[in-house]
Amino acid sequence: METLQVILIPMSNTGNTEKQKSATVAIIGRPSAGKSTFLNTVCGGKVSIVSPVPQTTRNTVRGIVNASMGQLVFIDTPGYHESEKKMNKKLQDLAVNQLAEADLILYLLDSSRIPGSEEELIVSILLPYTEKLVCGINKTDIKGSFSGVCRVFLTEKLKNLNNGRIFDISAKNDTNIDPLLIELFKMAPEGEALYPPEYFTDQEVSFRISEIIREKAINLTRDEIPHCLFVEIQDMEMKKNGKELWVRGFLCVERESQKGIVIGKGASVIKKIKEEALKELNSIFPYRVNLDLQVRVNKNWRQNDTILNKLI
Repeated sequence: METLQVILIPMSNTGNTEKQKSATVAIIGRPSAGKSTFLNTVCGGKVSIVSPVPQTTRNTVRGIVNASMGQLVFIDTPGYHESEKKMNKKLQDLAVNQLAEADLILYLLDSSRIPGSEEELIVSILLPYTEKLVCGINKTDIKGSFSGVCRVFLTEKLKNLNNGRIFDISAKNDTNIDPLLIELFKMAPEGEALYPPEYFTDQEVSFRISEIIREKAINLTRDEIPHCLFVEIQDMEMKKNGKELWVRGFLCVERESQKGIVIGKGASVIKKIKEEALKELNSIFPYRVNLDLQVRVNKNWRQNDTILNKLI
């Protein structure tokens, strides 16, 4: 089996001689705040999967922005919300742990709704970190956006936060993103880049494939399925002198009834998941991807620490 490399995207040579900035930036926000969309927009490529289903992100996904000012390594954390379930508690811990470790923090608010208890909870967590905090009031492109209410909320709850670090943005439409990035670069410490300038993510090939499959499965199944499934990549083999990657993957669900939903009548759903996954995978990788995708049951996997530790 040949070694699989991270996909690279070249950055133009700016010829900049100024001292370079380098920082890790943890992104935090409630589920569906637009964190993954923001990450994909600023990185110029598919880094994090996107779905209308809350809590799609289960890992700390890294996206890398290279510019003349330096390099920002964004860490997309799972959506933070109130829950006592074992899996959700692990996701909460994952998000909070990144705040202390990161050089900077980006807090994204969903302006399509008035700030509530979840925003209150996130703000309470952010209070010790206002010196390294930037806020993006997202989804301002939506009609009826509560961007003004969100701004008042931030200024009242985070009194030590500089108002110049609050930005009205639309990650979907790439609106007002550049000023936000410039502010992050200004705050970033001087230092060497953490990754070569041609990288836009550090994800392993197997992870990228499993996440794209999961995204398609989430978007093509019923409401009760998305949080009940995970993707396991069983085998990968490079063939035809590096021109084709063969992958065997399993869509794992918790119950037999869910297996039937994911497969669909006449295998219609699983075929569609495979078709859409392959379309995107073959647009990303420089070699052809051949996917063997099956569905199997792994009962109560969300209560299994061994599986959760692998996934999160």
